[in-house]
Order: sequence, then C-alpha cells, then structure tokens
Amino acid sequence: MYAERASRLPGAVVWTRTMENPVSTPVHPVLPDGCMDLLWNEGRLLVAGPDTRAYVPGTEPAHWAGLRFAPGTAPTYLGVPAHELRDRRVDLTDLWPATTVRRLHARLAAAPDPATALEDLALRRATETPPPDPLLRHLVAALDTGRPVATTADELGLGARQLHRRSLAAFGYGPKTLARVLRLQRALALARAGVPFAQTAARSGYADQAHLARDVKEFAGMPLGELLGRTG
Repeated sequence: MYAERASRLPGAVVWTRTMENPVSTPVHPVLPDGCMDLLWNEGRLLVAGPDTRAYVPGTEPAHWAGLRFAPGTAPTYLGVPAHELRDRRVDLTDLWPATTVRRLHARLAAAPDPATALEDLALRRATETPPPDPLLRHLVAALDTGRPVATTADELGLGARQLHRRSLAAFGYGPKTLARVLRLQRALALARAGVPFAQTAARSGYADQAHLARDVKEFAGMPLGELLGRTG
C-alpha cells in the first residue's frame, strides 16, 4: 500500500509504502520525475538519486518511508551534486559523517512515525543550508509548460553551457532530459485520468502518439498500456 501527503517543506512530498504480501501485491516501477528522495527502510537511511530510467522496487516484505524533495532542491539540502547520484541508491553514510548519521538513525528508530521524522530531519536541514536557487524553480516551471529549452535559457539570462552545468548539479541531467521527464509526467497524469492516448500525446506536447510511445518505452521499459494496465 502506498500513501503520500504534502510536506511542510515547500514542494516536498512525504510518502510511505508497505509490502505485507509481495506475492499478491503488484510492484509498480518508479519512473523518472526530476526528484530525489530521502529514504528510511529496515533501519537504513538512504538517498535515491535522480532516475533516467524506471526503478523497480524489490518484492520482499518491507515498510518504506520517504521524503521526495521538489525537483532541483535536494542537492542544496544534502550537500552533493545530483549527477553524482544519478540512477543510484546510496547510504547516507556515504554522503555525511558517520557520527551524524548514527544520531539520525537512533532518532528515526525511536520515532513512532518514521515518515514524519524524515520530514523533521529535512526541515532542520533546511534551516542549516542556503535556500535552493530560485532560478531552478523558474526553470522547472517553464519547462513543465512545454517551453523550449533555448527559449527558457534566454528568458533566464543563461547561456547553454551554464544552464547545462547548473542542471547537472541540481537535477542530475541536462535541461533537455529534464524537459522530457517533465513531459512524460504530464502525459502519465493525463493517461491515468483516462484521457485516450492520442489526446494525451497532443495535450502533453508530443508530436504524435508514436512519439509518446517511444518515450514511455525508453523511460519505463514497457508500453504505455502495460504500464497503466489498460489498452487505450
């Protein structure tokens, strides 16, 4: 069972996932979304880096708690460039001092609600670090409306190389990949709402349904109908 709620940390989401009976519980792939997550699982603190392809969770019985940072913000809070964690899940001890992580482990292990404890950890971290670059928020907002990367760069007053460098550090990949990831998420939201695939493609910025199908297959590793459990 999966559940989520808006976090007190702006733009973030607090979530939980419980697998009590993996034989009868379908496992859904986690698709690229431009985000990074702080995770708690079976006494481990982990960071999920930005994905460029679908990540399929394990099927063993487990309870996960997580905080999904808004796109581009996690590197500021975690102190590591996103591209160093691209397509990776790493222990927080690989990023922070072991003594610091041990204290956090103890706090989370004793917490009645690990998800809220993760949220509290992130909120405290936000008071200790500079705020995320507001330019990146504008970049995400512009690309999420389907604006071209070059046009967006001009509007933000950035050259192509500078935009690419800042995107790698914040999102784990360049702005063109970020634009494709955001477009995929727009399409999935429409398709999950029951919009026919051809209309989904047109409304989310694809050239046609075949273009949408190629992108879904590349990112998700399966056709859109299979991903959603329906045929059209």
